[in-house]
Amino acid sequence: MSDHPAQIRIQPLGQDGILIRFGDDRSTDPLTALARADQMRSATISGVREIASSLASVQVRFAPDVATRAEVTARLTALLAEPLPVATLQTRIWTVPACFDGPQLTEAATLADLPPADAIAQITATPLSVLAIGFAPGQPYLGFLPTNWGMERQATITPQVPAGAIVVALCQVVLFANPSPTGWRWVGSCAFRPFVMNRAEPFALRPGDRIRFAATDATTIAALQTAPDGLGGAVCEGSA
Repeated sequence: MSDHPAQIRIQPLGQDGILIRFGDDRSTDPLTALARADQMRSATISGVREIASSLASVQVRFAPDVATRAEVTARLTALLAEPLPVATLQTRIWTVPACFDGPQLTEAATLADLPPADAIAQITATPLSVLAIGFAPGQPYLGFLPTNWGMERQATITPQVPAGAIVVALCQVVLFANPSPTGWRWVGSCAFRPFVMNRAEPFALRPGDRIRFAATDATTIAALQTAPDGLGGAVCEGSA
């Protein structure tokens, strides 16, 4: 995990925002923005009200009546000149049972230049990071798969995939939190629900968490759907 000061761009964003870019989505280490966001939070910069990371950037919102844009930018510039923290993130590792029998598995495997069985093996062998959470409450964008999975989105929209659908595009995986339309290819399903409102922790995942899918069968996934906590047999190891 690394960045280089020459590649970092600090730009104004609206009346009370600053955007820090670390490169583009495909060339930037997925944990760079997460680690830098944690570094900024730890620094407690005067006037800063919100810090949110995405795949390759961090958005900072500040209170103009407390600090000027120039003051916040100067503090961020100095902070980003410091070495990237090595152990900022508290990594958790999730193992999520999944059945790879999605209706578009064969199509996605062909685009990845693999037989379906090898495509499943490659997905399950790849440690994925939670790059960002969004689109729906708790819904994770996971990455990155090897470069042969750099397929574009579909030309048409699939009207609906169910909660728990595992879809792929752009070397990323999305695990759907709710039934939804999508332009990504549906390759599998799981019983894991990243968001359950009445759960002790409604949002199961955090940016920076690692996920590995464990291949199983449809009967097992159907049985795991009844898990009262909505975790669907997923096991989490690491820092709480």
